Amino acid sequence: MNDPISLKSNREVSLIPQSIVSQEGMDFALANKYPGRELVILASKGETRLERFEGKQLEFGRGTLLQGPLSSSNAEALRELLPWLKPQVLGLKTSAGMGDRLGLATPGHVRAARACMGKVAPIFAQQSIRELARTGRTPQQVMDDAMWGVFQENWQEGFGADADHLKTETDIDACLAAGFTFFTIDPGEFVNDQADNLALEDLRNLAVDLPSAMRESEIDLLNCSRTIQGLDIHFSEVILLKAMVKYGHAIWHVVKMYEHLRIASAGRPFELEVSVDETKSPTSHAEHYYIAHELKRMGVQWVSLAPRFVGEFEKGVDYIGDLAAFDADVAGHAAIAKEMGPYKISLH
Repeated sequence: MNDPISLKSNREVSLIPQSIVSQEGMDFALANKYPGRELVILASKGETRLERFEGKQLEFGRGTLLQGPLSSSNAEALRELLPWLKPQVLGLKTSAGMGDRLGLATPGHVRAARACMGKVAPIFAQQSIRELARTGRTPQQVMDDAMWGVFQENWQEGFGADADHLKTETDIDACLAAGFTFFTIDPGEFVNDQADNLALEDLRNLAVDLPSAMRESEIDLLNCSRTIQGLDIHFSEVILLKAMVKYGHAIWHVVKMYEHLRIASAGRPFELEVSVDETKSPTSHAEHYYIAHELKRMGVQWVSLAPRFVGEFEKGVDYIGDLAAFDADVAGHAAIAKEMGPYKISLH
């Protein structure tokens, strides 16, 4: 009796053992090939699905062995045959963006995710447009590099892909085409940090310049009070106008970006994060409530919001500031997120 065709019997290729996976009569794996890796597929002779892949085909016993590059076209073909290599929407699961900046670290990120025993949903593909410009990479390269890492480690538990800190509709289109599922909109350049220090009359004058649709919040919120899990929020004229002047134009930008994404996605599932964390002044709890109120009123659906917390976060530094004040700040933002969503609070 002939032995079944299997990559595991191949001694001619330096296979990465954990990558070997069988699907519908075909074996797939990655192999080490100086100075990097290659895709290896073993199938029965005459298997037409091999034609989807580029590479060299060789006879291997009773089958055909394909050795191909880790190209974008091969990545796309592999995703079609192994659906677990496609990123997913993650919903309200606790998630962590890994951010493989150079396309080399995802195998290690997968092992870290496994060590979390399912407590954290990983976002393996994540890079901002700003970082892409600095590294010379494209959204498609970020997606494909992360996918090859997922494939190498045989991670079949699902993962997200974050198109991070998007500022323009062109950014959205490029990341949507690459298959990203999570879109972080960064309207930071539309945030007016000076609002915290302006007098009432100046705030009134600047509020007039907001789009007419953004002025309607005064009807709902002016002189209103909210109590959320012991957190008291009162919208005096000063507090409301500061929120409107500080974040009104930013919210309007998010609305336009969301509408573009909704139409461009053509029904494909996606998730939205709103990020106002890269600003000079913290987001107060009243301002957070205002942002969420306006997003809901304007029909935006989002899964995560990144406020600007008190204190400072820097690369390689855990936290700079009063930890008790930070705890209280996070607790207030989390309470608002539960009340107005629920949605996740994002810490960058």
